Parts: sequence; structure tokens; C-alpha cells
Amino acid sequence: MIDSYAGSDDAAVAMAGARAGADVVRSLYGRRLDRIDKGAGDFATAADVEAERRILDVIRAARPDDAVLGEEGGRQGAADAARQWLVDPLCGTLNYAVGTMLVAVNVALRDGAAAVADPFGGEVFFTDGEGAWVRRDGADDAPLTPTAATRLVDVNLDPPFPSAPDFRAVDLLAHPAFVERFRPRVVSTTLALAWVAAGKRAAYVTDGGDLSGSVHFAAGIALCRAAGCVVTGIDGAPLGEAGRGLVAAADDETHGLLMSMIRGRG
Repeated sequence: MIDSYAGSDDAAVAMAGARAGADVVRSLYGRRLDRIDKGAGDFATAADVEAERRILDVIRAARPDDAVLGEEGGRQGAADAARQWLVDPLCGTLNYAVGTMLVAVNVALRDGAAAVADPFGGEVFFTDGEGAWVRRDGADDAPLTPTAATRLVDVNLDPPFPSAPDFRAVDLLAHPAFVERFRPRVVSTTLALAWVAAGKRAAYVTDGGDLSGSVHFAAGIALCRAAGCVVTGIDGAPLGEAGRGLVAAADDETHGLLMSMIRGRG
């Protein structure tokens, strides 16, 4: 079955990898899993490791000359490979480990196709680098259509806080304009970015450095861009090596409102 992906386009490979990882995440859910300590309170589980192995099996069969950067296995493949896949096999390990189903499986070709699978929601969000769609079990692909109508904004509250004291996510939640216009949610996985692209969230905000090449964020950023969302750093600048964090909003108005609050002018 894996060999059949060799003739697929990049979006199909990304989807197949994300689905393979999601199958593992579902099958191991609820079991007592060993934890692999990464330090600073971070850890992986056997589900993370096995899901990444299954994803890499798909990529290697379909694109043997491509390199891979995996959350658990690090860099693999030729150092001079022209293409690199970014893999986060279980985004939301903290949720998963305590039996919360708000997790995602992320597979992205750098500057290309990407897929985000919701293992428990039966949805795969994907892009070929230009358009963006969602595939639901037993249904035709539907285009992702961002909208701020929900007024729900996911905010990542996890440390570190590299932009403090100028920006603290918790301060944004207490901003009078935020309280008047939006309602906060905390998912802390790429699922939140997929939901922005799909119109289930108005925006997503997180602090950090350059997230454009992160295994945690690359797939979600690709989805949001392809769906037509406004995507910048928390300073309003384009994402890149000097970037700071991420603001992904459904439209210009929502992005502008959030930026005015972040800059202290709203």
C-alpha cells in the first residue's frame, strides 16, 4: 500500500503521511504509554515515536531522495537534498497523554504541500501550496473558507515568553478591546491553525521566534496562507529568520484589531 504513493503528487503524499500517523495516534489512545523525557517539562510518548515512523515510511517510499526533519528523529536524509519534509507526528502530546483528544498530526513539504490530520475528528486539512481544502470521512473535499464570525481566538500561553515584557499573551486576553470583541480559547496545537483556515476560529496568536520552518507550525502556516488568511509575526512583519511569533487571522480587519492590541494602541 505504501508503495502506491510513489506516483502521487506532493499533497497526496502529505495526506497519506498524516493519515498514517493519525491511525497510530488513534490506535494507541487511552493506553498507558512510556514517556521519553526531553527536559524542561517536555516529553514524547511511544505514540509520537511510532506515528513518526509510519509517516517516514510513506515519505521514503514516495520521495526517497527528499530529506526529513522530524520532531522525534531529527534530520534524516542527504544534507544537500533539494527538498525537505517537516514532520510533527503528534502535536499536542500534553493533551494526548491525559486523554484529551485535541491533537493533530502535521506533515509539510518546506515551501510546498502540507496536511494536518485530526485523528479523532475524522478530518484532514491539506494544501497543494496554492489552494486549501478539508477532506472529511465519506465526503467530498471542501475548500477552506476563513471567517472571523466565531469571534474565537486561540492564544498559546505556553512558555517561553521571548518577547516579554513588550508582549505577553496573557496580557492580550485582559486587553479591554479583546474582551469586547473576541473570546479566548486555548488549544496549543496546529489544530488551532487548521481551524482558522477552516473558519472555526477567527485567529491564532503565539509568541516565539521564527516559526516558518518549525515542525510544529509549518503545516498550519501553509494551510492558512493557501486559504487566504493574513499571516505575520506578532510585530506585523512577514515570517522569516528574524520573525517573532505568529498571528494568523481570518481577515485583514481581525488581524488589524489584534495587532493594535498587541502594540498597545487598541
